[in-house]
Amino acid sequence: MNRIEVLRQYIDEILLNMTDVEERRCAYLHLYGVAQSCTLIALKRGVNAELATMTGMLHDIYTYAKMDTKEHAQKGSIMAREILTSLRITNDYETKLICHAIYVHSNKELVHTEFDEVLKDADVLQHCLYNPLFEIKPHEKNRYKKIKSEFGIG
Repeated sequence: MNRIEVLRQYIDEILLNMTDVEERRCAYLHLYGVAQSCTLIALKRGVNAELATMTGMLHDIYTYAKMDTKEHAQKGSIMAREILTSLRITNDYETKLICHAIYVHSNKELVHTEFDEVLKDADVLQHCLYNPLFEIKPHEKNRYKKIKSEFGIG
């Protein structure tokens, strides 16, 4: 089994244990939606798509596992490290790369590494595509506009 599927099984166990059905639905849509957006953006930008996908799958795992959004990026990077270490599916460099992207993903106003930016942009893309009739959050407007331009979307 490949690394993404190993991670997917682990994440599914966390999500299946969520008692709130609506939150579970949101978790599946968001985590796997961001993961797919990470894949697409990484492929377009020539970044490691496998690691980007794994990053998207893990980026908000703390929020859904603990039902807590406070400092979720920082706490999520710690939880992601614990998960990756326990599964033994990444080396130290890959774990650090994934965890750093998760740590900084909430800071959409700053530009970080090329790999970090894939997650930030994927997170924004999923938020904006979830329901195109929703108003785009002010802190996501500029990123969304740049992503649409990058992909040649009106």
